[in-house]
Amino acid sequence: MRNSRLDRILYIQQVLVQGGVLNKQQTADRFGVSEKTIQRDLDTLRNHFADSEPRREILYNSAKGGYLLDDTLSRFLTSSEILAVCKILLESRSMVKEEMFPILDKLVQVCTPLDRLNQVKDLISNERFHYVEPQHGRKFIESLWEIGTAVENHNVMEITYCRTHDGETRVRTIEPVGILFSEYYFYLAAFIEGIDKDKHFQNPQDNSPTIYRIDRIQNYKTLDRHFAQRYTDRFQEGEMRKRIQFMYGGELQTICTATEMEFSRMKKKKQKVVLSGCKAKEMQTRRLNMV
Repeated sequence: MRNSRLDRILYIQQVLVQGGVLNKQQTADRFGVSEKTIQRDLDTLRNHFADSEPRREILYNSAKGGYLLDDTLSRFLTSSEILAVCKILLESRSMVKEEMFPILDKLVQVCTPLDRLNQVKDLISNERFHYVEPQHGRKFIESLWEIGTAVENHNVMEITYCRTHDGETRVRTIEPVGILFSEYYFYLAAFIEGIDKDKHFQNPQDNSPTIYRIDRIQNYKTLDRHFAQRYTDRFQEGEMRKRIQFMYGGELQTICTATEMEFSRMKKKKQKVVLSGCKAKEMQTRRLNMV
């Protein structure tokens, strides 16, 4: 029997992939090498399986007296995916360090093998060191989950909210319908119960929900009653995000954009720069009831 390292690794891989149990002592005797040599071969294959798709892990099973291949890793993030998520989180600057850093640590600890873990740590270390917390300085992760539960169960809530434009607080009874994230902040979309739209809204005919910054919700209480919502009338966060990129208030507008060539031609003809008559791409933005 040939006894090259390649032959041993191919044999071990075949046994594991076929669902077999590899006994280190028996394999060492088969190839006339030490158990330490077989262990090094296993380590090589362990790195290979951890980096390949589907991701798998070589584990020792004491009950079976050998090593076998486990596919548990395929259910977890890869090292590159973890790095991407960490970068997105750091760039979002959405949480205070006390909440952000434990999340990053838990993500990094999932990395395998160990050298990948240290590599991800190095790649995010500078951004982590210079991380800038949001100005509000408030922790809100636990409240995010509780509010999300109220959204899921259609529970009416009572909130005390500090308004962004004047700092005044308002107590509102709301029907929460969705949670969104945009530009450093998490937002709650909700309909206000018993609100006089003509008195409080700039656009009373607008049927979209009111938007609250979650970090500005000072107190909240989930009430023991539910609100009805037809499936066809449900609020869809994904659909809203396709229409609205930034959380700014305003009336419904149609914005036309022209090419640079079309714009120059209109200027030469001393035309009023109104783009509705040219080939233009229309983009609609919806009004947000920001408070």
